[in-house]
Amino acid sequence: MQNLLPEPPATRLPADAEADKALAEAAAAGTDQAFKAVAAQYPAYSAAWAPLAAAALEAGETVTAYAYARTGYHRGLDALRRNGWKGHGPVPWAHEANQGFLRCLHVLSQAAAAIGEADEAARCAQFLRDSDPAAADALT
Repeated sequence: MQNLLPEPPATRLPADAEADKALAEAAAAGTDQAFKAVAAQYPAYSAAWAPLAAAALEAGETVTAYAYARTGYHRGLDALRRNGWKGHGPVPWAHEANQGFLRCLHVLSQAAAAIGEADEAARCAQFLRDSDPAAADALT
């Protein structure tokens, strides 16, 4: 059966030059403390939560990774909704400002799987693929 309804337009989050600069400085420092400072200063900025979540997951701190990823995911959902997203439709990976949210969604899927939340892990993985298959390919 063919879907006759048009797909909603892609949602592109606005860039935040100040937060981007702070995140780049934290990446140059390369410490959790530097990333935590960015998350504290810009808590609505999903890209600040993504490296914290990824580092915690890599360190085997799955509950901490889950918490960081879930925070970035929910803050990203809020931003998407403020920018016209209606709960479905593309969230392009190629648009750099979307990548923090998509990274959080990916780590949330991994952390959920690690703590035995198989249904949530599958939902998040599917949501990532539905948002943009390129994101799922780049992150897995």
